Amino acid sequence: MIRTERKISLPAYKLAYAFCFVVILSLIRGISFSYEIGVAMEAPMAILASVFCADTYTQEITSRRFEIHRLYPMEKRIRSMILRMVVQEAVLFAFSGVGYGMFFLFQKPFSLYKSGQSTESELQMFLLFLVAMAVTLWFWGMLSNLLACLFRNMWIGIGCSIGLWIVTNSAFGENVFGRWNLFSYTFRNISDSQDFDWLYGKTFCLFLCVLLTMLVPKIMKKRG
Repeated sequence: MIRTERKISLPAYKLAYAFCFVVILSLIRGISFSYEIGVAMEAPMAILASVFCADTYTQEITSRRFEIHRLYPMEKRIRSMILRMVVQEAVLFAFSGVGYGMFFLFQKPFSLYKSGQSTESELQMFLLFLVAMAVTLWFWGMLSNLLACLFRNMWIGIGCSIGLWIVTNSAFGENVFGRWNLFSYTFRNISDSQDFDWLYGKTFCLFLCVLLTMLVPKIMKKRG
């Protein structure tokens, strides 16, 4: 079953544009220090997750498999959608880790830890980045999919997600939401490695992830 859902949810073109996105980002997004990699990647990867996952439900409609899919028991259909989301999120998470390494490969950023100007090692920064990205990818991917499922249109899912992205990933969002911002990791105090106020925002984002995941089955049952 996992192999079948993987083939459906991960066609070659999706893998290709996601990988190209990560490579191009690591080439054109200039950084000077290694601690800037996470800042450079979080918001763009959120957009990628929104686009990547928006068709998880609607692809059944566009591929004309919907009438056949509706014949399956609702529990099986819900399990299928959740499994597809897990597969896609896992791929995006892996690409995030690869992209992090590509910044070192292409731009060779300066490490404050090696120069003794920071107490946070490169491994610690990378692990914190992975934690933040896991929540970020889950939220934005699930949000676009849920909205697409609700309106039965992937473009509405993408458009609404981008609207929220613009608001939160801005000076306005930073000033209004503060440490509760969905992009609190991006706006964290990078000069103080002991300041973990950004975890408030990620905890709130994690709560929304769970809520959105619980809403998907209910919306699927309502929309058919």
